[in-house]
Amino acid sequence: MWHDSILETIGNTPLVRLNRVVAGSPCTVLAKVEYFNPGLSVKDRIGLSMIKAAEEAGELKPGGTIVEGTSGNTGTGLALVAIAKGYRCIFTTTDKQSQEKVDVLRAMGAEVLVCPTNVAPDDPRSYYSTARRLADEIPGAVYLNQYDNPANAKAHYESTGPELWEQTEGKITHFIATAGTGGTISGTARYLKEKNPDIKVIGVDTYGSVYHKYFFTREFDESEIYPYVTEGVGEDILAGNMDFDAIDDFMRATDKENMLMTRRLAREEGLFVGQSCGLAVAGTLKWIEANRASLSENDLIVVLLPDSGFRYLSKTYNDTWMRNNGFLAERPELRASQIGMRAALQSVGPGETLGTAADMMVEGGVSQIPVLEGDEVVGSLTDNDVLSRLIREPDARDHLIGENMGPPLPVVGPETPLEGLTRHLSTPPGAVLVRHDASWQIITRSDVIEALSQQTTSNA
Repeated sequence: MWHDSILETIGNTPLVRLNRVVAGSPCTVLAKVEYFNPGLSVKDRIGLSMIKAAEEAGELKPGGTIVEGTSGNTGTGLALVAIAKGYRCIFTTTDKQSQEKVDVLRAMGAEVLVCPTNVAPDDPRSYYSTARRLADEIPGAVYLNQYDNPANAKAHYESTGPELWEQTEGKITHFIATAGTGGTISGTARYLKEKNPDIKVIGVDTYGSVYHKYFFTREFDESEIYPYVTEGVGEDILAGNMDFDAIDDFMRATDKENMLMTRRLAREEGLFVGQSCGLAVAGTLKWIEANRASLSENDLIVVLLPDSGFRYLSKTYNDTWMRNNGFLAERPELRASQIGMRAALQSVGPGETLGTAADMMVEGGVSQIPVLEGDEVVGSLTDNDVLSRLIREPDARDHLIGENMGPPLPVVGPETPLEGLTRHLSTPPGAVLVRHDASWQIITRSDVIEALSQQTTSNA
């Protein structure tokens, strides 16, 4: 028995029970191990599906060129299909991705352009914009656009979902997956919920991505976006394939949690997987802990592990890289709730006067004051703002704050890690608000410095 081409080996990846990393779980947790695909990742599925769709639509013709923006794995899946079918491939990626991913793409005959990570999606230098431009400029080229291409989610509706249903004999009760383009989780979720509407689907996001907050609020909050190192997951855009209505809950984990869990999977389960796999399992453990009371031995959780660890040898599996990024440091990771004092927040309303704010700053020894209207943050004042106003205008003490306030301070949750806080604190006014259930907390640069100093002293 043989296959006529490598394409026939895509899919039908195994389910493997997790044991040590989920010790104490009230239910069974299985991993869908996608590195058994020929390109070592789940993205082989959509590579084949998107190329077939482009061919059927007449957009991709013999000898044509495939252009795509990729974090690496989708490019590999597309390159496999392109080799079998005789297409040229040009991929754009970001300087955040591992060198191994770029090397693999080039080894498979693809042309690769590396673009900057920390630019806006619509910036002409971004890997999104560069891919679109190349597709427009090159005769016979097609931009497959995995983010909005329905063939992405369709691949999982037609393969991943049915495989999970058959492999578990219909006993699956929960499906957990990370989200990037949204195709994997959305397509799989649609199929599974058609078979059994009671199946719960949980997405896992990384801090620095917009998905987690958008799921709960339907608000695209740009303040949620900041650089993170976990590759191939999360977004600073809302991908068209991301179907939030097919998802029941969302968790998230930090870069450090993701990296450490990735290494644990290799050492404790024998699963040599990539960074997003660590994110998926870290999120799974958090979800199980948060929902332990409602779970039983009859529940069957399947978590999808997207790719292989061989793409991350120079990063996650390199001790020097891990230490340089603070992931192997002995110091525990600080979160917003652990920084600064939880004393009552000093705030003013837009209808009060600048004199009131000035007196409050002097008496309280504070340099930033948020402006609140009810439970909503509508603006802010800094000591520099108030001082310059009082110097220029002698009667400014009587002016209303609402007519003189600056933009609101950034608002974060109590579990926001230090990496998320520093992104906001590095720019004026150098303070963030932390929203707790029934109170507010303000954090400044000096608060973070003090917390880090105390942590260093206690570990000495």
